[in-house]
Amino acid sequence: MHMKSSPIWFCTLALGVFTVSHSMAQQGYPSTPPEVSPMPMKPEMTEIWEPEVKVVTPAKKLGDAPSDAIILFDGKTLDQWVSQKDKTKPAPWKIVDNDHMEVVPGSGGIQTKMQFGDCQLHIEFSAPDVVESAGQGRGNSGVFFQNRYELQILDSYNNRTYRNGQAGSIYKDHAPLVNAMRTPLEWNTYDVIYTAPRFKADGSLDAPARITVLHNGVLVQNNTTINGLTLYIGLHNYPSAHGDDVISLQDHGNKTQFRNIWLRKL
Repeated sequence: MHMKSSPIWFCTLALGVFTVSHSMAQQGYPSTPPEVSPMPMKPEMTEIWEPEVKVVTPAKKLGDAPSDAIILFDGKTLDQWVSQKDKTKPAPWKIVDNDHMEVVPGSGGIQTKMQFGDCQLHIEFSAPDVVESAGQGRGNSGVFFQNRYELQILDSYNNRTYRNGQAGSIYKDHAPLVNAMRTPLEWNTYDVIYTAPRFKADGSLDAPARITVLHNGVLVQNNTTINGLTLYIGLHNYPSAHGDDVISLQDHGNKTQFRNIWLRKL
């Protein structure tokens, strides 16, 4: 049965609400925020002075190394690199015109003598002077962080291939946001912010690796999650815990060229 609302009921409810509100006000519960903070703020209360921020002198030319960078290749010597086939031997790639190095196809990849984790990396590369082949066979190489996670290098200028295998991709993991490749006779740059994966005490993954990449100044990976060890076949994963490790450059059978490689530990 439906009953009509009584005016007396509404008056009783309103009186109750008023009584509770009045009681709360009397007990010190204000109905509006205070106009003045109970502890007035001063400007210096939010100023952090120590420790003083470290000074790093930037390079005069954009792309050159700042004062705290580790120079991995300056065009003149491969002293910071060794052969991946035999780590007791020097890097087998050749230096051209005291300016850049070139992959010697079949000689194997090269890797740094030093090991790294979180880092900022600058590297410049160029496709072979003579354009040959197509797809993955054209100007192919790669930068491997911690010797495991590949940032693809490929001549992707007017060269169609699978999207997560072109220049700027995390190989077979994430495609680049755009294709920012220059022509084969021009130099390209990668500027990379890399965050290494974290592992728990029992060896299980705590946080995956992440990477941000600018290709010729254009954002192609934006704080991207790396899903694990780079694999040609199969799904990427983190099979085991690891710490800092080398950076390696791949010999994929093409005469890819490199110059001006430097790194800052983060």
